[in-house]
Amino acid sequence: MIPIADDNSRRRTTPWVTYLLLVTNVAVFVSTALSTPFEQALTFARYAAVPALVTSDPTTWPTLLTCTFLHASWLHLGGNMLYLWVFGDNVEDALGHVRYLSFYLLAGVAGSVAQVLVDPSGTVPLVGASGAIAGVLAAYVVLFPRGMVRTIVVIVPPLFVWPVLPAWLLIGVWFLLQFWSGLTSLTGLAGGGVAYFAHVGGFVAGLVLARALARPERVRRGVDRRVRLVDPYEARRLERRRGTRW
Repeated sequence: MIPIADDNSRRRTTPWVTYLLLVTNVAVFVSTALSTPFEQALTFARYAAVPALVTSDPTTWPTLLTCTFLHASWLHLGGNMLYLWVFGDNVEDALGHVRYLSFYLLAGVAGSVAQVLVDPSGTVPLVGASGAIAGVLAAYVVLFPRGMVRTIVVIVPPLFVWPVLPAWLLIGVWFLLQFWSGLTSLTGLAGGGVAYFAHVGGFVAGLVLARALARPERVRRGVDRRVRLVDPYEARRLERRRGTRW
C-alpha cells in the first residue's frame, strides 16, 4: 500500500516547513551524490550516526540529528519524501510551523536513539529521515484519527487498484510491519540494512509529542472534518450540537 494523497480541503496554512524539509533532504542527497567517492565517504563519516561511536564518544551525539538528513539511495529518499509530502502538511497545520519543526527534529532524534539503544555496539552507519517520518505518521493518526488516504495497491505488476483507506489502517499496518521486522532482525531471521527500531522509536515519540504540541483548536478541527468524510450522519449530529457549519 503506497499513499499518494489525503484530504487537504480545510487546511488553513501553507506548509512552508514541510516544503523546506523536502527541499533540504533532496538538496543534501543531490549534493552528496554529485561529489567524489572520497567526499561521499567523508560526509557519511562526519554526519552519519554509528551506534558504537555514539555510545562511546559524546562528541558524536550531534550525528543523531544530522544522520536524518542523509539517505543511501534515490529509493530511500523517495519513499521518505513521499510520506512526508502526503502526511506532513496536515500535521504542520495542526501543530503550527515552529512546533512542527521541533516535533520533526525531536522524532528524528528519538528514532536514532532507539536504534542505538537496541544495537549499541553496531558499526553500520544510521542514515535516513525514517524516524522523523514515523513520528509524522503517528501524529497524523493522533490528530486525524478518521482521516482517509488515497493509496496504490499493486496486485500483480502492472495491475493495481486505487483504494481510499482509513489512515489508522494504513499507518497501523505500516507500524506493525516495522515492529515485527525489528523483532525478527534481532533473531537474525530478517536481513540487515534497515534500522527498524528507528522507525519504532520515532513513531512512539510522535504519539507522545503530538498531543503535547498540538494547538487545541486545530485538533478539534482536524478530528471533526475527518468525521465528516467518513460518517456524514455523525458530522451533521456534531454540527447541530455545536452550532457550527462546515
